[in-house]
Amino acid sequence: MKNIILYITIISVFSFNIYSQKARVTAADKKYDSYAYVDAIKTYERVAEKGYKSVDMFKKLGNAYYFNGELDKAVKWYGELFAMATDTDLESEYYYRYAQSLRSISQSDKADEMLQKFIQKSGNDSRGKLFKKDTNYLEAIKANSGRYQVEDAGINSKYSDYGTAIYSNKIVFASARDTGSLGKRRHKWTNQAFTNLYAADLEYNMTPGVPKKFDKNINSKFNEASPVFTADGKTVYFTRNNYLDGKKRKDGNDITLIKIYKASLVNDKWSNITELPFDSDNYSTAHPALSADGKNLYFASDMPGTLGQSDLFKVTISEDGSFGTPLNLGNTINTEGRETFPFVTDENEIYFASDGHPGLGGLDVFMSEINTDGTFSAVQNVGANVNSPKDDFAYLIDTKSRRGFFSSNRDGGKGYDDIYKFLETKRLICEQLMYGEITDLVTKELLADAKISLYNSQFSLINTTYSDDKGNYTFKVECGKTYNVRAEKPEYTAIEQKITIAETNGKTYLPLTLEKSKCKVTIGDDLGKCFGIKMIYFDLDKSNIRKEAALDLEKILDVLNQNPTMKLNIRSHTDSRQTFKYNEALSERRVKSTMGWLIKNGIDSTRLTGRGYGETQLVNKCSDGVKCSEEEHQLNRRSEFIITVL
Repeated sequence: MKNIILYITIISVFSFNIYSQKARVTAADKKYDSYAYVDAIKTYERVAEKGYKSVDMFKKLGNAYYFNGELDKAVKWYGELFAMATDTDLESEYYYRYAQSLRSISQSDKADEMLQKFIQKSGNDSRGKLFKKDTNYLEAIKANSGRYQVEDAGINSKYSDYGTAIYSNKIVFASARDTGSLGKRRHKWTNQAFTNLYAADLEYNMTPGVPKKFDKNINSKFNEASPVFTADGKTVYFTRNNYLDGKKRKDGNDITLIKIYKASLVNDKWSNITELPFDSDNYSTAHPALSADGKNLYFASDMPGTLGQSDLFKVTISEDGSFGTPLNLGNTINTEGRETFPFVTDENEIYFASDGHPGLGGLDVFMSEINTDGTFSAVQNVGANVNSPKDDFAYLIDTKSRRGFFSSNRDGGKGYDDIYKFLETKRLICEQLMYGEITDLVTKELLADAKISLYNSQFSLINTTYSDDKGNYTFKVECGKTYNVRAEKPEYTAIEQKITIAETNGKTYLPLTLEKSKCKVTIGDDLGKCFGIKMIYFDLDKSNIRKEAALDLEKILDVLNQNPTMKLNIRSHTDSRQTFKYNEALSERRVKSTMGWLIKNGIDSTRLTGRGYGETQLVNKCSDGVKCSEEEHQLNRRSEFIITVL
């Protein structure tokens, strides 16, 4: 890009995303007469303490404490998880959670080791490091290209024209055009006149009319550029060299930097020009942009805390007009290169120029969605025709008409930089609607007011919603993206599920089932349902207790020990394959083995009764001679632990 733009352009940074969201694991405190409450998490913990191991169980235990902010307790169960699991068993997020938990108990060296493994496993995750350049980025840019009709805006001169804003049905922009004055000051680097602000009326389809100088109070003998106006039109923020009240100030290297200034409209005149409180003589701030509600000002800067040559920042604007502390937008947006010229839409999208993200050359225009928690979705190159091998920047779009402007020094222009207008004919983001319902695992009841959280593939929170009175929820999601969905509700165990969205517009159905963390049971209920036990598994045609069966029986044993008056009737069922007599005998042997295991482990035999039902109580049509799938036969192979006394 030309030196004038290098001189006037400064870039800004985000604040780091906070990736872990605490989830509540709330225990029910209401007591019911004639009901027992089974705390599944506590049972898992007691079973694990006895030496039984399961990757799924250790994940549940670690997550239960991690989500609840008890990181010192999470360390124990994540440690067990990592001691048992293989790399293929674990998503990268578990390395991150374990590292965070280890830091809570000052095991920094081991935490660093886990983070290194997290970086290796997660790839381009901004929590670990700045992204690595995607070798296939040109294919992604190509997929985003061809969505614009681009033409000269009709207001360009042979000098530099760039940086647009909309104000009172006018386009306001910066121009170095020479007005004919012999005494016109010129920039010594470029021999260009310093830029002033110009305005032109907008006609049909946002076509600009004849440009005129914007305002003599704002324009000075140095550079003015990149204005943005508040919704009521009474305040303007703009970029200018460090010059106010006839005085030019320099930094320690004798360079006049640039700052953001503010002016107010009083009696139809712009006045009260002041620099913003976070400006400095020692670094630059530039190119302001406002959020749709006017509560946040985005800008570019190389202030302390900048990740690269220049970053994007934001600062809050209070109702009284005061400003908060600038926040760096973070490494989802910012790189070691230059990020500059932000623009924020009323659809919570941020467009900006960068030479650090993969592009076509020079500065390219990129877009990212602003999530409800203030984080950002993955950055996307808007593609050609807006981007070119040269510098492309200062993007502005009206979201209703999909018309707008951008600036470029591409070949074929009239001047140093030129302003182009465009019509976007196809949206950048392919969207889908993710929807589903939340149900109870045992009762199949639809659950209202369940909290559903949507995370990206790096477990950064994107959005949160609650199920309605019919258990339904919806999210807008992007095509082709992988998401993690977490559902939680008091008295239930939180679950996470990964899903990859299709590449085309449409809908994605994702029902979610929650298991009660405290299972309410009474006489006649199947205790096994509290733990999702559908069947005590035995080797084929045998009745000896397998390792997997012992893990489930440990859960039953724990509940019996916690409830010393509880009695059970244990039932075993088979499918219809094999003879009636064989199935009856096999199920009876398995019941005796199950009861024997519990008695051997301390349960009084008077608390247990049992019977093998063979194939006499099928739950579907799959009797002898009926063709059924393996899944249908599986429904009939089941174990039950029916409560007879509490």
